[in-house]
Amino acid sequence: MTEFSTPLEAFLHWERTDPDRVFLKQPINRNYRTYTYGTAGIEARKIATALLDYNLPDKSQVALLSKNCAHWFMADLAIMMAGHVSVPIYPTLNADSIAQILDLSHSRAIIIGKLDDFGLQKPGISDIPIISVGLYGETEGDSWEDLQQKCRPLAEPYEQRTDDLTTLIYTSGTTGRPKGVMHSAGNFMKSAHTLISLVNLPENPRLFSYLPLSHIAERAGLEMRGMVLGAQIYFPESLATFARDLEAAQPHSFGAVPRIMAKFQEKILESLPQKKLDLLLKIPLVNNWIKKKLRKKLGLSDARIIVSGAAPMASSLIRWYRSIGIEINQMYGMTEDCIISHTNVPGADKIGTVGKPLPGVRTKLSPEGEIWLKNDCLMMGYFEAPETTKSVFTEDGFLKTGDIGEYDHDGYLTITGRVKDQFKTDKGKYIVPTPIELDLSKNNYIDQICVVGTGIPQPIALITPSVLAKAKTQEVLEFSLNEILVLVNSSLEKHEKIEKIVVMKEDWNVENGLITPTLKVKRDSIEKLHRPYYKSWFDRKEKVIFE
Repeated sequence: MTEFSTPLEAFLHWERTDPDRVFLKQPINRNYRTYTYGTAGIEARKIATALLDYNLPDKSQVALLSKNCAHWFMADLAIMMAGHVSVPIYPTLNADSIAQILDLSHSRAIIIGKLDDFGLQKPGISDIPIISVGLYGETEGDSWEDLQQKCRPLAEPYEQRTDDLTTLIYTSGTTGRPKGVMHSAGNFMKSAHTLISLVNLPENPRLFSYLPLSHIAERAGLEMRGMVLGAQIYFPESLATFARDLEAAQPHSFGAVPRIMAKFQEKILESLPQKKLDLLLKIPLVNNWIKKKLRKKLGLSDARIIVSGAAPMASSLIRWYRSIGIEINQMYGMTEDCIISHTNVPGADKIGTVGKPLPGVRTKLSPEGEIWLKNDCLMMGYFEAPETTKSVFTEDGFLKTGDIGEYDHDGYLTITGRVKDQFKTDKGKYIVPTPIELDLSKNNYIDQICVVGTGIPQPIALITPSVLAKAKTQEVLEFSLNEILVLVNSSLEKHEKIEKIVVMKEDWNVENGLITPTLKVKRDSIEKLHRPYYKSWFDRKEKVIFE
């Protein structure tokens, strides 16, 4: 593997040495539009020229608002080629949130790509130059396609250095105001090379980009890693075609969040109920055939590593996938450490943990059990927030992760909770909700969970029902939830026992502000909305309450 010092160096290498190599495969109306490293380079160079023609100050912030698509990659390359700093924005954010990030980052221009409803987001964009991609139906400001006709390709892209500020990544934030994490070009390359060292992938591997590119995991783990490897990147066309697009791509590595894998499980069990699946897996000749078929149908037949991160995955779900021949390795990282922290890998995996420290990572636990770590790609700091930056580092330069954990005798790390997620019941007892939520998630009828209990004697669990649950009667669901309640409580200390399960009427989603764009529950928002009802729910006789 060639070692590169910056993302641009990696891309320019493939553009120069293998311009006909396939880079991006964008589905449009069920047909692929293919961009090679050469053609993508020309488009990016022309947009870089357009950005320079705006006469922005050197190293200006340029925002990027788009779902994952070929033009996201080309826009990011164009921003780097022009010597500017990218500010990726989650494509699901509303106008107010977009305006906040543009203001906090001092963005001087914005590139608009593939979106679901830009009309609702447009009021959040101030009077700055806009480039929009007509291929996805956007017509605001300067047209990407027109600029391809008008502009010459930038002959001499900016010479990127390892210590150059390359991006501001605004954390999705389960709490508080978004913070702009600053990462350098060198950070991205150190992260990418570390991840590449974990498993051997074939030359020009296939990757599937669907997790938000505005999030560090997809940005460092897929975009930057892909450019180092000279990968070919596939994208889903829509949510409706996602499964077909993934099956067609058959990527060589795959990243997911627990909720995605739970949804895949639901879909399998809809067509192949658990009892029937168990029976088929017991038949020697059928066992391998059914595993192979399921793996291919999911799009994972060629995947050499499948990782899950962003939130804990229930051990029961990991074991269920193992039963059908799919190994999921839990990984742990964050925006501030450029996702270089801990991971399990094929052949060295311990279910229930997030693995061992990655190469070059040093860790220690605070007296309270908080995980502190150092690596070679820690953030440069929070943008224009020196005091906040100072608060998350120890005097000797370790990052305070905010997560509580413990190591076993083999060196595997288990995350036991978040420092800020702990709450106290009115008995004065502290509750750590994460392990309880993981135990409850063993029930396939539960989609999302938030264990709460401030101001009441015992904690209660707020849940949203899964697709499987919605197909059942209320009586069936109530019986199943009572069962899991008894099971989970049997292993908890007296003060931890869940008093009630409250089934929410509405799902928690990004649109109503109750989960982040990376599908993590926004505990503060859920508490703010439901805390007034805790006591009345607690006082009711039934154990399972339908809101």
